[in-house]
Amino acid sequence: MHERLPVLLAALWWGSLTTLGALVVPLLFAYLPMPAMAGNMAARLFAAQTWVSVVCGLLLMVISRPKGDVAQYPWARAAMLFILGGMLLAVLVQFGVAPRIEARQNLRLWHSAGSVMFGLQWLCALMVLCCTAGQKTSSPSAAHAASSFSHRAARRGKGDEATAAGRPLRGVY
Repeated sequence: MHERLPVLLAALWWGSLTTLGALVVPLLFAYLPMPAMAGNMAARLFAAQTWVSVVCGLLLMVISRPKGDVAQYPWARAAMLFILGGMLLAVLVQFGVAPRIEARQNLRLWHSAGSVMFGLQWLCALMVLCCTAGQKTSSPSAAHAASSFSHRAARRGKGDEATAAGRPLRGVY
């Protein structure tokens, strides 16, 4: 289960952004009687989405490396920039853009900025999902050790059964 957790977190993050932006908010504006009501409800939902994004990103960062290991999992090395970028965009929209929209300051500019930043956050979450979905389950140090061992054995011409002393390994498959 632990090896599937990054994919589940990334899917939750990306799926919640997709559902909110492509389905829920448009439905609010289509079915609530006044645009102001829809806007207020959308603002609350976007605030909740900010915390979903931050929690998913933080949890992904926490599980990005094996316990006691310095090296990150391969999926984490590929996804870390997108995790940080998505979290930063979520916080900027919530605390930088949303207050200006609620204060009705230059609505066209701030709605556009918020929409672009939400779209960029969606792309970051999608990239994190792609990185985690293609993950390898072994730890980075184990993968490095196995790779290093097979390179040493190949240089000696002894195949995969050679050890540093040149004796065959027993009981290791």
